[in-house]
Amino acid sequence: MAHPKRKISKQRRDKRRTHYKAEAPTVSVCSKTGEAHLYHRAYWHEGKMYYKGNVVSE
Repeated sequence: MAHPKRKISKQRRDKRRTHYKAEAPTVSVCSKTGEAHLYHRAYWHEGKMYYKGNVVSE
């Protein structure tokens, strides 16, 4: 098995990892309520829970 001959410095390791970034979640706006929410998630608006533009619970 291959083994590193020298220790990789923290600076060199971190330079390589700079491209791994968290992406901002995609946000959509409901056509009925106008509320911004995450895709595929239920959300509360004025005391009611909506999912795909329909009231799920009150």
